[in-house]
Amino acid sequence: MTEKSTLGFESNLIPVMREGVEVVKMICFGKLSASLGARYTHQDKKYRSMLTGAVINEIFGTTNKQEPFASFGDENREIIETEIKDFAVNFEEMRIPLTDALRMQFICDKMDGLEDDQTLKLAKKNGLLIEERDLPLPHSFMEMVRRIGKAIGLIIPPLASEAAATETIQ
Repeated sequence: MTEKSTLGFESNLIPVMREGVEVVKMICFGKLSASLGARYTHQDKKYRSMLTGAVINEIFGTTNKQEPFASFGDENREIIETEIKDFAVNFEEMRIPLTDALRMQFICDKMDGLEDDQTLKLAKKNGLLIEERDLPLPHSFMEMVRRIGKAIGLIIPPLASEAAATETIQ
């Protein structure tokens, strides 16, 4: 019997945790997009949107290698790296959710058989991770995501599979 079938809740838990990570990504995207809109007024909306996406994707280790995004990333590498380095300072309030989301993403990837810790290493190097913070537990991670999502006006209805998964782990 595999570990997944022994524990019984991973089949529901991993997608729920990944959804939480995506919510944190959306929140980061919104905050960065507003900031870049105010700071890069000389650039058009498409450029600012692509820059926002490139920064958030790189923070989460999901660089888009398709065109025109790959070329944009290459052409704007210095700006992207500067924005990543400045993210922790410009959005101090997001360091806890970002730390937990990046770690939760790593945990989910590891449970899916992927053991690449480069995203965490880059986040640490760029000052995004709060190293002394404990690893997030699924239930507390989802509570934090819901609380932040509600505070900024995102509606995150609880899913039946999420409720079952979090009840199993409590």
